[in-house]
Amino acid sequence: MNTIIYEFPLNERIRVFIRLEKLFQQFSHFSTANTVNDKRAAIHVLLEIMSIFRRNDLKSEILKELDRNAKALNKIADSAGVDNTKLQNILKQLNEISKKLYAVTGKLGINIMETDFFQSIAQRSSIPGGTCSFDLPEFHFWLEQEESIRCKDLQCWSAPFQDIRTAIDLILSFIRNSNTATNEIASAGFFQFALDHSQPYQMIKVSVASSISCFAEVSGGKHRCTIRFMVPPLDDKRATQSQDNIPFLLTCCLF
Repeated sequence: MNTIIYEFPLNERIRVFIRLEKLFQQFSHFSTANTVNDKRAAIHVLLEIMSIFRRNDLKSEILKELDRNAKALNKIADSAGVDNTKLQNILKQLNEISKKLYAVTGKLGINIMETDFFQSIAQRSSIPGGTCSFDLPEFHFWLEQEESIRCKDLQCWSAPFQDIRTAIDLILSFIRNSNTATNEIASAGFFQFALDHSQPYQMIKVSVASSISCFAEVSGGKHRCTIRFMVPPLDDKRATQSQDNIPFLLTCCLF
């Protein structure tokens, strides 16, 4: 059965991690394609990544998460049914990433962010269509270079963020797979539930069969969450809550 998964982060840290994950995926997609428009899109995505790093002390936040995950994994090392070899490999990977991040001084990618090339693109990007050849001839010149040159530059510019990307991928993987899903029914498109205050829940996952013609709208916080299944609007009207009983899978992710 094909499903659509809706994720709802329960704190700002995980919210930023998921946004970065999506941006890194977009960057990989556009940077490996070879048209001018793909490379233009890759640069704009890279600027969004840089903007997030400029506003957040992400290295510190990620190191805290890696340390917390390592402690949680060490606690279950002697539990029955645990694949110790696999667990030790994961712990080794967490330790290696932490060492690399601790070795980095200053803000990640700051030297790239402050170059005239990226500063000028960032400034003109706030104007609709503001990065045309007559606005930014240097950018236009770069876009028209050989594919090998453009790829090499993009790899160089994105390199400072690669360890962070690996760390975020690991952290989010642990969170997403930290609990089993339960079968639930949203009566007349509505479902509400309380979260155990003693558990460090990080994210809510709602999985719905793609054949069901409505989308999940999740709201709430660390103590209580509400899920409404909404029918897409017709004729430019607003979406409305479904009156059907909607089956779905609910995962309360912690770690």
